[in-house]
Amino acid sequence: MNRTLPEQIAEQFVTAWNQYDAKQLAALFVEDADFVNVTGLWWQNKAAIYQAHDYGLRVIFNQSHLELKRTKVRYLTDTIATVHARIRLSKQTALSTNEAPQIRNTLFLFVTQKIDDCWFCVAAQNVEVQDGKETFIKKEDGSFEAVNYGKFKK
Repeated sequence: MNRTLPEQIAEQFVTAWNQYDAKQLAALFVEDADFVNVTGLWWQNKAAIYQAHDYGLRVIFNQSHLELKRTKVRYLTDTIATVHARIRLSKQTALSTNEAPQIRNTLFLFVTQKIDDCWFCVAAQNVEVQDGKETFIKKEDGSFEAVNYGKFKK
């Protein structure tokens, strides 16, 4: 697919995801692209991005749906731009029958580059949005808790 605007990276990412098409999703990226997911896994080329999303879209997100809520583009040059995208994820695959995953809100950062007449993603990072929380605390058991330090201020 041709992309004449950098924000089309986010739009086409969502389309590919909702079609469970890892090949189409990976086609958005340059060969040596980087992708960091919400847990900090770092895939360092298009083949790894494809492989991770192929697995994810078959196993973890095989009934999921992404909804693009908002994008913001910042041009750094005529051929380089960042795209922030607020994305809503629903219908993630449950780990067990008694606990259905809830809707998640994420924020993607796509670093894009125009090559010839088409925009590609050179790096992407996805973070989980925790409304009203400032950071995470790692607990003794290794789990994380989203917290707001404002409630501890005296």
